[in-house]
Amino acid sequence: MSLTEPPPPAAGPDRVGDDAADRLRDRISADSLTTRRDYLRIVATVSGGLAVGGLGVATGILHRHGDSEGLPPAKKVTDHLAPGESVAFRFPGDEDRALAVRLSDGSLVGYSAVCTHLACAVLWREDRGADGELYCPCHEGVFDARSGEVTAGPPPRPLPRIFLTEQSDGSVWAVATARAGEPTREALCRQFGKSRPETARALGCPGAERATGSRRT
Repeated sequence: MSLTEPPPPAAGPDRVGDDAADRLRDRISADSLTTRRDYLRIVATVSGGLAVGGLGVATGILHRHGDSEGLPPAKKVTDHLAPGESVAFRFPGDEDRALAVRLSDGSLVGYSAVCTHLACAVLWREDRGADGELYCPCHEGVFDARSGEVTAGPPPRPLPRIFLTEQSDGSVWAVATARAGEPTREALCRQFGKSRPETARALGCPGAERATGSRRT
């Protein structure tokens, strides 16, 4: 089982000045290792026991992708996704366009497929670099395929992430979302905190120990 692991920067809705942009890039670099550590903890938690219909489990911008506080129902994305392939789907809601990509090294990544500039569709172009790129043809917006971070064009924020799991039969499932620039653990704590207190406690989410204790009593 694998879980998408994306790094991420939150730029505000308005464009920032050069100094602010530099500070954001520094924060992104500093946070990337933390995100990887969070990812490893999440994978351990997922393989230990989340379930969706017996399967183990672990980001639509018009209403801001990932705005819901609750955990969305898990959704099967595809039966199989080979390296160098992508698939479009809808998650977390039926109106939320999304994209899953299997990078050349086997990593799974998932994102909202709605550009953070003016909500045009985002596509994956495999032939652009080692990982390909996520591209919005409306205004030449470009996002890093591995992180969702803006690399060119007018988009003001990275693409919201979608967390994916891969089951033993090769099927790929979407299980949770993150808002644009939201750290991995914060996104999962927000969604798992109430519905999966044991998982929230394993992730070290604020208040999870107290919530789990009250549920036991």
